[in-house]
Amino acid sequence: MPYVVTRSCCADASCVLACPVNCIHPAPGEPGFGTAEMLYVDPRTCVDCGACTTACPVDALKPHTKLGEGELPFLELNAGYYRRNPHADRTPMYVVPRRRSVPEGELSVAVVGAGPAGMFAADELLRHPGVSVTVHDRLPTPYGLARAGVAPDHQDTKQVTRLFGAIESQPGFRYRLGVEVGTDLTHADLLAEHHAVLYAVGAATDRRLGIEGEDLRGSVSATDFVGWYNGHPDRAHDDHPLDTERAVVIGNGNVALDVARILTADPGTLARTDISDRALAALRAGRVREVVLLGRRGPAQAAFTVPELLALSALKDVDVLVEGWPDGLDPDTSEKTRLLADLAARTPAGGRRRIVLRFLTSPVRLTGDTSVRALEITPTELYEDEDGTVRARPTGGDTQTLETGLVLRSVGYRARPVPGLPFDEASATVPHEHGRVGPGVYVAGWIKRGPTGFIGTNKTCAQETVASLLDDFAAGRLTGPARVVRTRTQALDLDAWRAIDRAERAAGEAQGRPRVKFTDAESLLGAARAARTART
Repeated sequence: MPYVVTRSCCADASCVLACPVNCIHPAPGEPGFGTAEMLYVDPRTCVDCGACTTACPVDALKPHTKLGEGELPFLELNAGYYRRNPHADRTPMYVVPRRRSVPEGELSVAVVGAGPAGMFAADELLRHPGVSVTVHDRLPTPYGLARAGVAPDHQDTKQVTRLFGAIESQPGFRYRLGVEVGTDLTHADLLAEHHAVLYAVGAATDRRLGIEGEDLRGSVSATDFVGWYNGHPDRAHDDHPLDTERAVVIGNGNVALDVARILTADPGTLARTDISDRALAALRAGRVREVVLLGRRGPAQAAFTVPELLALSALKDVDVLVEGWPDGLDPDTSEKTRLLADLAARTPAGGRRRIVLRFLTSPVRLTGDTSVRALEITPTELYEDEDGTVRARPTGGDTQTLETGLVLRSVGYRARPVPGLPFDEASATVPHEHGRVGPGVYVAGWIKRGPTGFIGTNKTCAQETVASLLDDFAAGRLTGPARVVRTRTQALDLDAWRAIDRAERAAGEAQGRPRVKFTDAESLLGAARAARTART
C-alpha cells in the first residue's frame, strides 16, 4: 500500500483532484464527502506517484514505508474503508474550477477573522482576477485556532499555516491585524469602505454545564485551558491548579483528548514544541497523574474521531483505560468501538500516568469552599428519542464522588452575536442562505454552520459563500465603496506579521523548537515595530 491517510484531514479534495487514478475517496459528489472524518487511499489502485502528498496542505498522507509504529493502524483503516465501500467506478476525475473575471480593483471585500475560515474565504475570493481582500482580526497574529487551538504535540497539523502563508502572499491580499470590529471600527465602516463584508469570526466561547459549583476556582472551560497552553494573548497569563493528582474533563471530543494528552505528557517532550513557556513551567511543577474523561453517552456515540483515538492508543508512557461499556454493545459496531474494545482489553502497566475514558456518566455538581475539591457524578443509560437520536439520561442510581482540584468542561464551542447582524440564539449562528445574510453581508466558518468539521471543512464552506457573494456582485446588488476608514488603533499589516513570525522562529531555533510564541502585547508589538523601522 504505497500511500496512507494518517489522520483527520482537511477533506477539501485537493488530493482527490491531484490523484491521476482517482484512488482517494469519498470524492466530491459522493456520500460522505465534506462530512467524513477523513479521506482514504485505496491500496489496490494507488500507483505510488506521490501527487497527493504535494497537494495535501496538512501533510496527512505518507508512504507506507515511513509510517511510525503508532501510525501502522492507518494501513488497515484505509484498506477497511474500501472493503465496505468498493467504489468500483475508477474514472479519473478532473474538475475545472470556475473563475469569474472582475475588472481590476473592481471588487473590494473585507473579511473579518484571520482563522482558517477567513483565510480560505480570502483564497477563494482571490482566485477570481480583479478582487482585493482585506483580512481583519482583533489579535496581532493571524491563523486563529490553527495557531492557538491545535495542540502543541500536533505540529504536523499546524503545517496548514504554510498554505495560509501562500494565501497571504497573493496580490490583492492585505491585513489589518490588532483591530477589533465593533470597537476600533464598525460594521457600517466596513460596508462604507468595501463592496462586501464576510464574517468568519468563529465560535469564541464555550458551552456551560449548568450545574452547581461550576464557577468555583479550578472549574475551567477547555477553550480557556487550550488557549493557555497555546499562548493565546487572552489566556496566556492565566493560572490553573495543577497541584492535584486527578483532573476531570467533561466531554470526549477531540479537544478533550488533546487536553488529556497535554496534562499527562512528558514535559521534556513538550519542551520541543511551541507550547507556552508559562504553561510548560506549570506542567513541569504539576502533580497530575490521572485524567478522567466523562461521556454521558456510550462508546458508540463518543465525539472524538478515529485518528485522534489512534493517537491516544499509541502513547507509550501513559496507560489508557476504558470504563462504562454498555451491556450488549458489539465491539464490531464501528471502527471506533473496535479500537475502544482493544483499549479496554489492555492490562495497565501500572506506575504510569493514566487517561480514563469513562462512558455512561454524567456530572451532578462540583463541591468545595472557594475551589473545586470534588465532582459528584451519576450513572446514565441510553435511549432513543422520537427522531431516533441516541441520548443519555440518569439511571437514578447512587452518585459517586471523584476527588479532584481541576475540572475542565469540553462540551462544545459557542459563537457570540456579531454586532449589526441577526443571530439565532438556539444554534449560536448567523441566519443565512448559502452564506448570504443579505446583499453585501456574508458569513463563513463556525459563525455560519456551527462548531462542526475540521480545518479544511472551511474550504468547501468558503466556496459556497464566495459563490453567493460573486452572484450578488454580478447581479449589481453590491454598492461600491464610499470612503476610506481610519481605525482607532494602528493596524498591523503583512510585513508586521512576518516580522513577528521571524522573531518567534528565531527564538525557537535557539532552543531547538519550532517557535517561541510572544504572548503579550508589548512583545508582539515590539517585534512588529521592527518591520516598520526597516521600511523607514
